Amino acid sequence: MAHRPQRTFRRRHVDSSDSDGAEDPTAEAGAQREQAARGSPERGPLPAVRAELAGPRRRARGPRGRGRVWASSRRADGGSGVPESRRVDLSTDEEGGTLHSSESRDDQTSSSDSSSSLEERKFSSAVQIPDAAFIEAARRKRELARVQGDYIPLDVKHPSTTSAVKRNTSRNEETSENSQEDENQDIWEQQQMRKAVKITEGRDTDLSHGSDSAAVKKFETSISFPPVNLEIIKKQLNTRLTLLQDTHRSHQREYEKYVEDIKSSKSTIQNLERSSNQALNYKFYKSMKMYVENLIDCLNEKIIHIQEIESSMHALLLKQAMTLMKRRQDELKHESTYLQQLPRKAETSTNGSLAVDENTQRILEEVESRRSRRRQARTLAGNFNHQEGTSSDDELPSAERTDFQENQGDILQDYKKVFEDVNDDFCSIQNILLKFQEWREKFPDSYYEAFIGLCIPKLLNPVIRFQLIDWNPLKLGSIGLKQMSWFTSIEEFIDTSVEDTKKDNSSDKKILSTVINKTVIPRLTDFLEFIWDPLSTSQTTSLIIHCRVILEEHSTWKNEVSKSKQDLLKSIVSRMKKSIEDDVFIPLYPKSTVEDKTSPHSKFQERQFWSALKLFRNIFLWNGLLPDDTLRELGLGKLLNRYLIIALLNAIPGPDVVKKCSQIAACLPEKWFENPAMKMSIPQMESFIQCLLQSAHNLSRSEFRNEVKEVILILVKIKALNQAESLIEEDHLDDLKSLIKEV
Repeated sequence: MAHRPQRTFRRRHVDSSDSDGAEDPTAEAGAQREQAARGSPERGPLPAVRAELAGPRRRARGPRGRGRVWASSRRADGGSGVPESRRVDLSTDEEGGTLHSSESRDDQTSSSDSSSSLEERKFSSAVQIPDAAFIEAARRKRELARVQGDYIPLDVKHPSTTSAVKRNTSRNEETSENSQEDENQDIWEQQQMRKAVKITEGRDTDLSHGSDSAAVKKFETSISFPPVNLEIIKKQLNTRLTLLQDTHRSHQREYEKYVEDIKSSKSTIQNLERSSNQALNYKFYKSMKMYVENLIDCLNEKIIHIQEIESSMHALLLKQAMTLMKRRQDELKHESTYLQQLPRKAETSTNGSLAVDENTQRILEEVESRRSRRRQARTLAGNFNHQEGTSSDDELPSAERTDFQENQGDILQDYKKVFEDVNDDFCSIQNILLKFQEWREKFPDSYYEAFIGLCIPKLLNPVIRFQLIDWNPLKLGSIGLKQMSWFTSIEEFIDTSVEDTKKDNSSDKKILSTVINKTVIPRLTDFLEFIWDPLSTSQTTSLIIHCRVILEEHSTWKNEVSKSKQDLLKSIVSRMKKSIEDDVFIPLYPKSTVEDKTSPHSKFQERQFWSALKLFRNIFLWNGLLPDDTLRELGLGKLLNRYLIIALLNAIPGPDVVKKCSQIAACLPEKWFENPAMKMSIPQMESFIQCLLQSAHNLSRSEFRNEVKEVILILVKIKALNQAESLIEEDHLDDLKSLIKEV
């Protein structure tokens, strides 16, 4: 919509000389407005009006209305019913006959602004717009007045205004501005007339109430719409519902994402709040880095001394073990040789004494001397059931014992000096673990991301090896692993772990088992392969205690089968096989030679049998740690059937044979025979069963009923029930059938 140009209203000063030469259109317009306000159709005398307004006074231009009458305002002519806006006054004044159309429009505008709402309602009923011919005639009259010079022209370039500009510069400037405004006003009026014509032609409603509401369009019934049924509506509703559901799901996903983002942000905020002081964090990490570097440097320097001392201690113990084993083998060799030569030398002896070389004589005397001392010790202890050959002959001569103690003392002195110049933070396992525990508590994320649980066993390895230097697992009563300080420190470190306890594969939980696999088991394996004597019950018992802690409590419950533990088991089996081959020797002599229980041959044979039986017992002490198949192979296949059964079959029948058989059966693991549905014994026991039956048949002919009963009990224990029943029937021992029924 075109806007009406803004007009400026200025007052002009009129001199007395101007009153006669020019008409003031303002006065004329004012007179017309007065006449229009009164409603008179007659025009007032223009000369009288000009006479009143003439003189040297300031005259004001009539204000223009904000809008033209045909655009927004209406007038009523004194109640005659004919709107005044329809009449355009084209009359000129009496002197010049000039009509100032623009002033007339100003008067009409001013009058329309002051008209009442009643006049507007009347005007709305009949609006008449001048036609083009009428407007063109008015324009020609105006041009004629401008040519005559009796009218202030709108065009500032017109020649008639030249003299006026020379007379009064101020007036010409105002006239030029007003003329330009009048020209713009004419253009705006034309635009408004065209709009009013369009509005009037399209108006169908009554404008009597003065409202400018939009016309209501009539509904044309001739327009046809596509048919609508329930299926189409349902389909559209379903489509709309699907779109809404998709939108809802999209919004739901966005909501969930925002919720997760909020949680993550809150977690990040908490982490940042916990670690807000970056300077302290940096200081801690820097100090931890320096500590680890210093610890590694210290251990790298001390590991050389630790290895030297460890090797010295191992060499000392190995020397002692080799000395004892070599002495036992030499004594066995010399004594066996002496007994083989004894009958022949007895025949050639003239004075009744045995002629032997000095070395053999010396060895035999030393052996007998040690046996005498052990018998005295057992007598003082009240042990009268001891069998010769079951004691461990591990006594050293005083000189060798003193030398061993001195060397051991020197090694321990060097051992104490290793960390003498080291701060406790770098040699105490508890202090080392406290450093890493502080890291784990303050910054658990970085601790676990750095896999410190996998590094700790390597850092602790030198210190643990240092503490194990003076540890002898073969010595009965030696400190157990659980009582060691490093063991308890590691357990406490694991118990205080802040990691999720449900994770079985936690790196911290594997620290103890890793230390045992990498540090303790290799140390223990060295003792097994080179120092352990399987014939020694005390060494075997002590070794089993430590191995049970390692193999059961820290391996089976985690279902771990590490290479180091497999090597440990292989070392145990290999060492026992070697002992069976090297240390077991049961000589066979004629019955006439061994009938005398006091003869040297009988005593030597008895000692060797009980020594082999002692090894048999020590082998089955490993029950639960070694597989059953391995124990049967070692104990039954290699020792019982190859050595012990042969000695029993060649022995003189009697209560001693039953006693030996009873000792053999007592060494067998009870779990092998716990199955109640078992009617046959294990296959490796067949030779032993036949030996029992033979002894029972020999004793049944004599007055050894109790020994026969003992044999039947042994058969029942080893689940040889069929053989026991056959024995009872063959020897008519019906009173012993109750023993089988009890089973």
